[in-house]
Order: sequence, then C-alpha cells, then structure tokens
Amino acid sequence: MEIVLSLAIGVLAASGIWLILRPRTFQVIVGLCLLSYAVNLFIFSMGRLTMAAAPVMPRGGFVDPTAYADPVPQALVLTAIVISFATTALFLVVIIASRGVTGTDHVDGQDREP
Repeated sequence: MEIVLSLAIGVLAASGIWLILRPRTFQVIVGLCLLSYAVNLFIFSMGRLTMAAAPVMPRGGFVDPTAYADPVPQALVLTAIVISFATTALFLVVIIASRGVTGTDHVDGQDREP
C-alpha cells in the first residue's frame, strides 16, 4: 500500500507541476489544485494513520504512543483544504476579470500564434 500511495503522490505532484508550467490560466489553476492534493496526501501519510485508535493520550504514567492516532496531520490537512478552496475561488475570480480585460486566457495576456 505504501508504494501505491507514493506513486499517487508522485503522479499528482508531477501532473500539477506540468500543468503549472502551461500557458493557459485554467491549466495553472488545475495544476495548483493537483499540487495541493499531493501535498495534503503527503502530510496525511506522514501522520501514521491507525484504525480505531484514540486521538488523545490519557494523563499520567507511561503510555504506548503507537496505540494512539496523531491528530496534528489531520488538522493540518483540514486547514489546508479550506485554504486551498478559498485561494482557488480567488484565483478563478481574478482569472475571469483578467480575461474580461485582456480578452485572452494566456498567463502573459498575449495570444501567440504557433
């Protein structure tokens, strides 16, 4: 399962970077979304997910930390999802305004004929 997750993160990151380098603004937005999904999966996988484990350790004495889930990566990913949604919405509004002003959806604002 680790190989599948690693491949998924690698494919999402590579696709996101490739799309970020494209000349169209919509492709850049999709690339940013894919890259944020890859980073979220990476952070989530670093949290060592455990099934049916409590997220908080009790006070006092020695406890086995492997029997408990780490809530920090889950909180980070949840926060990253909300921030990513807000920035994507902002980018889309800016892109629509830019297309209205320039008449093109190229990143540099100029249509180039091949």
